[in-house]
Amino acid sequence: MQLTSSAEMKTSEAVRLVRDLARQDKSVALAQLAERMASAGTSGDAFGKIKGLIRDMIQKLEAEAEADATEKAWCDRNLADARQRKADKTAEVKKLSTRIDKMSADSAQLKEEVAELQSSLAKLAASQVEINKLREEENAAFKSAKADMELGISGVQKALQVLGDYYASEDKAHSSADGAGGGIIALLEVVESDFSKNLAEIISTEEAAVAAHEQQTKENEIEKTTKDQDVKYKTKESKHLDKFSGELNSDRTTVQAELDETNELLAKLEERCVAKAETYEEHAAKQKAEIEGLKQALDILENETAFLQKKVVRAHLRAQRAA
Repeated sequence: MQLTSSAEMKTSEAVRLVRDLARQDKSVALAQLAERMASAGTSGDAFGKIKGLIRDMIQKLEAEAEADATEKAWCDRNLADARQRKADKTAEVKKLSTRIDKMSADSAQLKEEVAELQSSLAKLAASQVEINKLREEENAAFKSAKADMELGISGVQKALQVLGDYYASEDKAHSSADGAGGGIIALLEVVESDFSKNLAEIISTEEAAVAAHEQQTKENEIEKTTKDQDVKYKTKESKHLDKFSGELNSDRTTVQAELDETNELLAKLEERCVAKAETYEEHAAKQKAEIEGLKQALDILENETAFLQKKVVRAHLRAQRAA
């Protein structure tokens, strides 16, 4: 009776300890274990059964703790990899976007400059047409004025020749007024001088106009050549930027797709590894407390078993000595 009473006390103490753990951690499994321990009785077989139940639960909790630790390590590793990959891909997308934006802006600037150059070239061409037309008109006017002036000079020279021959002849058919004749000749010579002077001025003006036209045409040609080269270079550079920007845009699309995949994977990992009401550390601490509590309960029962065994042996020895 004493042995049974002692076993019952130790069993009750172990059951109470397990129930307290169950309430503390709100563990259904421990609560069920406590009920099974309480209903097992206090016989020798039942006592061993209770210890077996506790050992089984300890093994189960230790296995779960090991699995949780493995899961935690897997989660930490994969979360770190996914987050690093996200950071890398995000930085790569940003870098590509910056380069694409700059190339697009540079290309747009070049195209604007090309448009301005082409507009300037069109105006330059129109200006050249205009000065060519004006030069033709001036040249035509010069030729007409020159012809008229030369014709006038020729006429005056012929008149002077006739008068000179007339007044120089010794067998004049009539008496001439030498004074009046001299006046006419002098007047014609003044006219001839004026005509010659005007002709020289006309020729000088034409030569200056020709030189100015040639100089302006040469400057226009130089300007046209320079701007044509600028158009060619800037158009080529703009096309190169557009092509390279297109290639980078394709690269960005690929990297963005990889980033989207990484974000999707990370969301799943966080749902599995992070999005929990209880952290791994809290869960591990609870598991550890449960295992330690169960081991304490098992120690109580193990100590009681050893104690009972000793009492049984002593009782058996006393019985033998009494016989």
